[in-house]
Amino acid sequence: MKADLIFKYFTTLNEEQKVQFFKLEALYQDWNQKINVVSRKDIDELYLRHVLHSLGIAKIQVFNEGASILDVGTGGGFPGIPLAILFPNVKFTLVDAIGKKIKVVNEVVEGLGLENVETHHSRVEDIPGQFDFIVSRAVAAMPTFVHWTKGKIKKDSAHQRKNGILYLKGGDLTEELEGYETVQVFDLNEYFEEDFFETKKVVYLPQKFKG
Repeated sequence: MKADLIFKYFTTLNEEQKVQFFKLEALYQDWNQKINVVSRKDIDELYLRHVLHSLGIAKIQVFNEGASILDVGTGGGFPGIPLAILFPNVKFTLVDAIGKKIKVVNEVVEGLGLENVETHHSRVEDIPGQFDFIVSRAVAAMPTFVHWTKGKIKKDSAHQRKNGILYLKGGDLTEELEGYETVQVFDLNEYFEEDFFETKKVVYLPQKFKG
């Protein structure tokens, strides 16, 4: 299951984007042998389990040109790198507290020639500035994640959807999301037909402001 899987669902990619998606496999195969950031099982299904999964966010929210996105706990660069390929005119800031993971991200970004990605080996609490949306893949339960990212979302929205968190999660989220009255949950199996997405979701939590 190669890059064609991406082209099946995203049909308006230009040639540069297609080449960048093609390059992902070789870059991750190479770097994963040196610094293990993707499990052996997952590296063989990189496009399904990591790239297309990351792009599930784009099925829920299209980012406007000039938008700023923060990827918290990016790990090997997911969902930030696939989204940065898809939205070349959007600024992505990828953060992870584990240095070796950011090293791999930096090498992949350089290998792809991505100019819209900035990386930080840091805790999210120490990242300056504010962003339109915060994205992530299940790095913590939602209450913990909301606490980590407090104050990082811009008040003024430049998109039709209010600024907030777009979180890739799986399984039963009833208990975890209890108390978040404005939360919306989108089932990715409505967008992607592969069995992998049967229980995968995008959770959208708009930012709440006082006053």
